[in-house]
Amino acid sequence: MLIVFCLTAGTAALPANPVKGLLERIDPGASGKFVIELEKGGRDFFELDQKGKKVVVRGNTYVNIAAGLNWYLKYYAGIHLTWNGMTATLPDVLPPVTEPLRKETDLGLRYDFNYCTFSYSMPFWDWERWEKEIDWMALHGINLPLAATGMECVWRNVLFRLGYSKEEVDSFIAGPAFLAWWAMNNLEGWGGPLPDSWYDRQEALQKKILKRMKEYGIKPVLPGYSGMVPNNAGARLGLDVDKPKDWNGFTRPAFLNPTDPRYAEIAGLYYEEQEKLFGKADYYSMDPFHELADAGKTDFDAAGQAIMAAMKKANPKAVWVVQGWTENPRPEMMENLKSGDLLILDLFSECRPMWGIPSIWKRDEGYGKHQWLFCMLENFGANVGLHGRMDQLLDNFYQTKDNPLAAHLKGIGLTMEGSENNPVMFELMCELPWREEKFTKEEWLEDYIFARYGTRDPKLLEAWLILANGIYNCPAGNNQQGPHESIFCGRPSMNNFQVSSWSKMENYYDPTSTARAARLMLEVADRYRGNNNFEYDLTDIVRQALADEGRITYNRAIADFKSFDKESFRKDSRRFLRLLLLQDSLLATRQEFCVGTWIARARDAGVTPEEKDLYEWNARTQITTWGNRYCADKGGLRDYAHKEWNGLLKDFYYKRWEAWWDMLQDVIDGKGKLKDIDWYAMEEPWTKAHNPYPSAPQGNVTDVAKAVFHEAFGQ
Repeated sequence: MLIVFCLTAGTAALPANPVKGLLERIDPGASGKFVIELEKGGRDFFELDQKGKKVVVRGNTYVNIAAGLNWYLKYYAGIHLTWNGMTATLPDVLPPVTEPLRKETDLGLRYDFNYCTFSYSMPFWDWERWEKEIDWMALHGINLPLAATGMECVWRNVLFRLGYSKEEVDSFIAGPAFLAWWAMNNLEGWGGPLPDSWYDRQEALQKKILKRMKEYGIKPVLPGYSGMVPNNAGARLGLDVDKPKDWNGFTRPAFLNPTDPRYAEIAGLYYEEQEKLFGKADYYSMDPFHELADAGKTDFDAAGQAIMAAMKKANPKAVWVVQGWTENPRPEMMENLKSGDLLILDLFSECRPMWGIPSIWKRDEGYGKHQWLFCMLENFGANVGLHGRMDQLLDNFYQTKDNPLAAHLKGIGLTMEGSENNPVMFELMCELPWREEKFTKEEWLEDYIFARYGTRDPKLLEAWLILANGIYNCPAGNNQQGPHESIFCGRPSMNNFQVSSWSKMENYYDPTSTARAARLMLEVADRYRGNNNFEYDLTDIVRQALADEGRITYNRAIADFKSFDKESFRKDSRRFLRLLLLQDSLLATRQEFCVGTWIARARDAGVTPEEKDLYEWNARTQITTWGNRYCADKGGLRDYAHKEWNGLLKDFYYKRWEAWWDMLQDVIDGKGKLKDIDWYAMEEPWTKAHNPYPSAPQGNVTDVAKAVFHEAFGQ
């Protein structure tokens, strides 16, 4: 009995193999088709091999094994798992690995997430959705993600210990859709107050997230303490603080001066409360002075020393993770910090690298002695739109192979503001650590087509090569932020180009090229009915073609107006509105492109009707006005997080454009004059509404795409 007990206890103590659990979530029963082998090894690696009818996947960590599994599924089985589909039906007999394959990398750190991702994409995710995301991370080799869920729970406890009342805490911590900018010292309270049930929900959720990450061997990056305190902390607590200027109209939190005698005490409270809730971490994320060009008389060196000392007291072996973005990290803050204690995210390496190669943000000496990660930002505001910098990404990444300024490069990072878009770019980025030799996008796409659709179809390759040499190849020198913005989403004007205030958009591809790619996809669409990846891409590519045609039509209508061509103006302005509605009907066929999906997640996060309404207001406001009238208009935040989504197009963007074209029609017909329209007054009511939107798909993707494309392009 003692022997049996010991054997049973020993077995129970062994950790479950997380890759087997992953396989069962992909396809129940799939784990029996693979042999998973964890082996020791200094350099990160994965291997693919064969034992009888079973495929062997081995590696030196579970994450590396998962990355190897993903490689097998894509390039042997023709199965691509990503946000639009994380399950698949594996064949009864798996395609064999005829020759062993081994991939190695020295880029041992693979990071994920921007603080903005937690608000633009994830604010209302539940455990079911997070479980899929952690599986996605493992499959893509991510072992160092930002884990910011529940950070507000830590802060609430800290503020209570500092003597703040519940009402004061409520006025400081932001609402669910705006927590990222509160955490980055940009604003206070907007979108709140948070109910007690929210804190309970997020605490429980973060604990599940961290537990699963631990099972995989993933190292979470927890938010650390960088000196943020409520704006009233100077008077309220007698602290020595700096009060930064407003952020786009919002009052910023104050920054506790590192020389204040209580700095270490308050930082200690923060780490103590965090450890009580979520434990310690080996990596902490702190971004002081975020988007703060004028930091006054701040002693950056002292701030860096104080931040580092507080973190090291909490965990002596911890590493400070900081974003390389605009002025940050200040050289004065870094120069006296030890090598190995700081890990810098070169946030926009595919466009504006700071580490030393030519760009508008180039630092001649790079990051000096400090370690850093080559990151891809790709998306701003979770905007919808095909976009990528394929050649520039490859060129910039492979320059790190022999550049002395890359001597301290330790890995890669995904630092998108919004996820669940452009899977092709994230797939490409995540493979770079495992591909030692430089390759071309054309070579890579041949295999990506097989992985994505399970076939090698010349028509599909032709379509993707058009995209890869056009909209997915934003060139060096073009510094726009994310996708080429859809004119449908912009506030109307006589010279409408970019939608958001900071996009820096420039024309770089032929707008008719996306229609050519869409036409090729439609020519073979009947072959791929029911192919989830194909139908998602078909929707996205036809959507892009409609948006590009909308911009062409807008320019014609404006030219008609200026030429006083009444008949042509009426025709082109009406066609513009029709294209917008066609796009709305197309996007209803996929839940990923429905505003109803976003709103349903928000409402599902609430317990009471009042909570559901608050979260829905957060969700609606973020993607439209973003802030109040001043912050939206004067601050420039309106439409920053615009979306080409079913429902939003018809009920929000269409009404703006209809009012605009009607006004111009009156002018050209001699019935009125040009006048300013109070757009905010038109927009705000939608943010406060509670009319339902469907999230379930409506209509067949292929049939609707064909009909929409035929009407729009006549073919």
